[in-house]
Parts: sequence; C-alpha cells; structure tokens
Amino acid sequence: MPTPPSEITALLNEWSRGDQEALERLMPLVHGELRQLARSYFRHEPEGHTLQPTALVNEVYMRLVEQRKVRWDNRSQFFAFAALLMRRILVDHAKARHTAKRGGDVRKLPLEEALALGGKPLDLDLLALDAALTELAAFDSRQAQVVEMRFFAGLTHEEIADVLGVSVTTVKRDWQTARRWLFRRMSEPAT
Repeated sequence: MPTPPSEITALLNEWSRGDQEALERLMPLVHGELRQLARSYFRHEPEGHTLQPTALVNEVYMRLVEQRKVRWDNRSQFFAFAALLMRRILVDHAKARHTAKRGGDVRKLPLEEALALGGKPLDLDLLALDAALTELAAFDSRQAQVVEMRFFAGLTHEEIADVLGVSVTTVKRDWQTARRWLFRRMSEPAT
C-alpha cells in the first residue's frame, strides 16, 4: 500500500526544520518511487550502461543527506528535486563516459522520439539534451523546469503547476513551447 502523501509531506516538513532523522524515516517510504524514477531514466540510456538504478538512487540519497537548508513544501517538490539530482548524476556520468571514449560517437534522437516515454529503450544524447536545457534555462528558466520535471521526473502537468505555483494551462503552454524549441535546437547540425 502506497504511503499517504500527507505522511511524506509531514516528514519533509520535519526535515526542513532541521530534523535529519526525518530523512532516515522518509527514505524507505520514497525509495520505491525513486527507483521507479531511476528506471525511467535508464529507458533512455544505451544498453550496457555501467550505472544501475539502485546505484543512482543511492547517489541521490548521498546528495540529499548533504542538503541542509532546503524548505520542502510537498512531495512533488521533493521528487522534482530528486529528478534534478538524477539528471546531474547521469550527465556527470555521461561526461565521464564521453571523455573516456575521447569524443566517441553518440547517436542523437529527435526530441519528439525521446520524449515518447513508453516503448523500447532509447539511446538519448543526454549531454546534448543537458546543454540544450541549460541554454533554454538561460532565457526561460520556468520552461526548462517544466521539461525537467516532466521528462526527468515524470510529474504530471498538475504536479508541476503545484510545484511552480502556476496554472496547469501555463504548464501545458510552457511544455509545448519548450518541446518545440528543444526539438529545433537538438535537430540543428553540430558545428
């Protein structure tokens, strides 16, 4: 039986007030959802990835332990932050792998295909997506956050609206605009 969101929110609030033991009580309650989130990331990774979902969740936990001054309002905000941590860990891992290959060939996919989260595993150029999201964030940080929460965390439009404090209509508009922009940006030939 899933843990009620109110219990998770209560633990997040305790943690926000400095109770580090609340994190210890929280992690077993959210571990399954974090693993599911990690598995969704690996659907976009090539076969034989050296990092596994369990290791990714463990790394997220280690980075969460280091957080001291975070104010958690709800579980959606927490999972959005966990998704951001996972993105950073995977990008760091991809950079290291890319460096090890000395510029090895990475197959790029159109963003439309990559954002189709169902189906078979996809090879996604995570470094190109990260660079494009960083560029997008420079001129529209909310759109970048929407893509990050939708694509990486799998949050619904409603959950994203709650985290960002905007309407669902605004989230849907940002999602569509950002997808089109990222698609164009990532479709451009490399220079």
